[in-house]
Order: sequence, then C-alpha cells, then structure tokens
Amino acid sequence: MSKLFARFAKDESGATAIEYGLIAALIAVACITIWGTVGSSLIARFTEIDAALQ
Repeated sequence: MSKLFARFAKDESGATAIEYGLIAALIAVACITIWGTVGSSLIARFTEIDAALQ
C-alpha cells in the first residue's frame, strides 16, 4: 500500500494539466479585459464620428 502512495505522490502529469489550465484561464481573463476596454473606446469614437457626420 505504501508503494501505491509513493507512486501517486511522484506522478506529476495531473499538475502539468492544471498548470496549463490556469495559464489558459489567465490569458482568457486578460483578453476579455482588453477587448472590453478597446470595445468601449471604439464605441465612443464611432459615436463621435457619427455625431460629426450628422
């Protein structure tokens, strides 16, 4: 039984998958934040252009 626990403690394949998942989540949060900011700026800019054209 102790060999089973020792082998389980040495297995790092799950840790690697979790790390990749966390990196992907961080990138997704950063992209959503950036796109939200850029989107708001674009809406304001196009509203100014629309008002100037009318």
